[in-house]
Amino acid sequence: MSLTYEDRRSTILKQLDMEGKVQVHLLSAEFNVSTETVRRDLDRLEKEGKLRKVYGGAVKVRSDRVEPPFLKRAQMMQREKASIGKLAASLIGEGETVILDNGTTTIEILGHLRNRPDVTLITHSVPILAAAMDTFAGKIIFAGGEINRHYQAATGALTDQLLDQFKVNKAFISVGGISLVDGITDYHLDEAVLSRKIMQRAEESILVADHTKFGVTTFARVSKLEEVSMVITDPGCPRDWIDSVEALGIEMRISS
Repeated sequence: MSLTYEDRRSTILKQLDMEGKVQVHLLSAEFNVSTETVRRDLDRLEKEGKLRKVYGGAVKVRSDRVEPPFLKRAQMMQREKASIGKLAASLIGEGETVILDNGTTTIEILGHLRNRPDVTLITHSVPILAAAMDTFAGKIIFAGGEINRHYQAATGALTDQLLDQFKVNKAFISVGGISLVDGITDYHLDEAVLSRKIMQRAEESILVADHTKFGVTTFARVSKLEEVSMVITDPGCPRDWIDSVEALGIEMRISS
């Protein structure tokens, strides 16, 4: 019995979400239909705005090429980010030193460290620094440098050199996208370079990301997905993604 268009459509979209691309000849063999049928399917999905056809197949549409400003991002997925932040904070042990990457998910960790004077916090994020000075009781180290007003963070060679001076227990990383093919990516090259540096300076790198980041590839690569030891996300993360990440030997934690 041959698959209906709706069945093929569902499979194509699922493969795009997980892998970022599909190939005509592989879909033809999988569905047991002609390559012409697959191309017609891809034509229909392209008209729906679900994909972009390329030679030999199709790739996932990248609709969010420009990252929204920090304040706007802070208002997106608020409940999910808050629950992720709570779970992440619970993993910080007594007396540990941690780095919080610049991001609207990592800043949620701070609210759960109010009564943790034993913790040392390092960050290059201006919003995280400002919030920490108001609410955090532990030691604060700002990895300063030239302040980028758009990122609201210190960036550049001086920040990179300052981060080289530290070795920390845990780094909490916030990124633009998570892909099985392209790894962890960010919207800005400078931010991606610093996130990579932060990971290098930590004994354990923990990725904090709400479910909308999965299956997304943005401009600049941070690292392979396998280079983090844990991913913390919210219950909206699809089961297929949880299974795929765990298959790479990465621990998945789901917030409540």
